[in-house]
Amino acid sequence: MPVIAARNDELKVILDSNAFFVPLQFRIDIFNELERLLNRGFDLILLSSVKHELETLAAKGSPKMNRQATFALRLAEKCKFVEVAKDSSEDVDEVITVTAREWKAAVFTNDVQLRKKLRDISVPVIYVRQKLRLEIDGLI
Repeated sequence: MPVIAARNDELKVILDSNAFFVPLQFRIDIFNELERLLNRGFDLILLSSVKHELETLAAKGSPKMNRQATFALRLAEKCKFVEVAKDSSEDVDEVITVTAREWKAAVFTNDVQLRKKLRDISVPVIYVRQKLRLEIDGLI
């Protein structure tokens, strides 16, 4: 599925689109929190389908969503962009799931359904805990 291979020397963390809204929703600096939580080197991964989802929200959302998605896209510039092939029947969550399993990567998401799906296949999940900090479910 992925067009390019990820480096093998650092933990990969794939960010779901809702991860980029955490600083606005909860006033959490996700980059500092990830450093604290993981306590090791890591690569933040922005999949092309997640970027497209953010761009769509910025272009077609309400004025408030437009501002938030534009902010999220600026945050996304700090991540390593990875183009992924996506067939028309796959949704973004499916692309994230397949890529995370293939790369043995962690995923940062607050989406309850996606978290459950990832945990069912033993993919570590990073999420917001008690609106205060990030936490990881699973082993990295």
